[in-house]
Amino acid sequence: MDDRQRWVLALTSVAALMVMLDMLVVTTALDAIRRTLGASITGLEWTVNAFTLAFAVFLMTASALGDRLGRRKMLVAGLAVFTLASAACAVAPGTGALIAARAAQGLGAAMVMPLAFSLLSAAFPPERRAKALGLFSGVTGLATLGGPLLGGAIVQGLSWQWIFWLNVPLGLVVIPLVRARIPESTGPAAPLDLPGVTLVTGAAFGVVWALVHGNGYGWTRLDVLGPLAVGLALGAGFVWWERRSPAPMLPMRLFRSRAFSAGNATGFLLYASIFGTAFFLPQFLQIALHYGPLRAGLALVPWTMTLTLVAPVAGTRIARFGERPLLAGGLFLQAVGFAWIALIAGPSLPYALLVPPLVLAGTGVSMAMPAAQHAVINSVGPAELGKASGAFNTLRQLGGTFGVVIVATVFTAAGGYGSPATFTAGFGPAVGTAAVLSLTAAVAGLWLPGRRVNSEPAEPVLEVSR
Repeated sequence: MDDRQRWVLALTSVAALMVMLDMLVVTTALDAIRRTLGASITGLEWTVNAFTLAFAVFLMTASALGDRLGRRKMLVAGLAVFTLASAACAVAPGTGALIAARAAQGLGAAMVMPLAFSLLSAAFPPERRAKALGLFSGVTGLATLGGPLLGGAIVQGLSWQWIFWLNVPLGLVVIPLVRARIPESTGPAAPLDLPGVTLVTGAAFGVVWALVHGNGYGWTRLDVLGPLAVGLALGAGFVWWERRSPAPMLPMRLFRSRAFSAGNATGFLLYASIFGTAFFLPQFLQIALHYGPLRAGLALVPWTMTLTLVAPVAGTRIARFGERPLLAGGLFLQAVGFAWIALIAGPSLPYALLVPPLVLAGTGVSMAMPAAQHAVINSVGPAELGKASGAFNTLRQLGGTFGVVIVATVFTAAGGYGSPATFTAGFGPAVGTAAVLSLTAAVAGLWLPGRRVNSEPAEPVLEVSR
């Protein structure tokens, strides 16, 4: 890598780290927030869901605007919104203000993630992109799974407000560095697809609204089924329009590529299984095994540390073996690890017995993450990196929401929060469901084409301006 590429890799990884940490770091702070602000159960749910809803809804739109107005410009704007919203979360005087600030955080995150991904992909030629994506995956994956550890340490050592305050100095440092060190990049000169933006935003809002409310409100209520039906109808309208639009924000022809379709399908299911497990595993450690927040976070280290060790190595092996064996094999290992945890889970489980399946699952996801990203990005040309990034990030975010909903539904049907025993009764089937999702993703990964050798010359892939 040259200096420019090192800066792009470092800064996009840090930007993604900020966003991904805040998706789950709040989970170990919910009890402290409840006691400090007097939040209800509904308020606590919205503290998590407001971020998810705004994030998922605006991903595709932010990616399209980045292609049109400048990816670096939109990344800087997203970091600014995210940093300001983090400060607003920290000083929120009540639950309503906190929920509103979390929604603003989600909006900023939607501007950061796909554009960081696009800028990183555009900075490297195809034959060197896999290694960079492997390093990027290691950082973002560690943030996703390490959120409960950091949240537990901060809540126990300082206060819950500091999980948000920490973003402020980081954002103030990263924003000027992004402006100075990352070249501007744009997509092809084309008019903004306003009908497509409107349809996909409405579709994502309706579907995600239904997913995050289904368990709490009930799946038969009109205020759940109505938004779901509208969201699905708008999604169908989006597909119809994109097939006919002269300048589509997401060309439907991309899905004719097996690599693009299989990579997105496995990404959806991969994040469904991870988020479903990451939502309940810290709770299992605290409720069933009586760990404190910090100890629960530390207990997850065997799961999270593999991402920094395995993901970068897996990224370098993609060129040799192709994405299919790493993706399918890694997801199979994760499925085995989750199934193992589901079988041994109990209120008196010795921690030593939990370590091997955590390492196995962590190794598997560390192999799969960079392979899924590489399969999608390497299936499109430089002009469509933004569109591919937006699609991948939107689908994986929807997958994470879908995973939490499905796993929570299984948990509620089999157990509850009444005692360690009742929690474990629901936890086992819930993690078993995550294992099934991971195994399904492994099967989808087998649809990927075999090893694709990058024969393209190392040509410039950026429209650069200072």
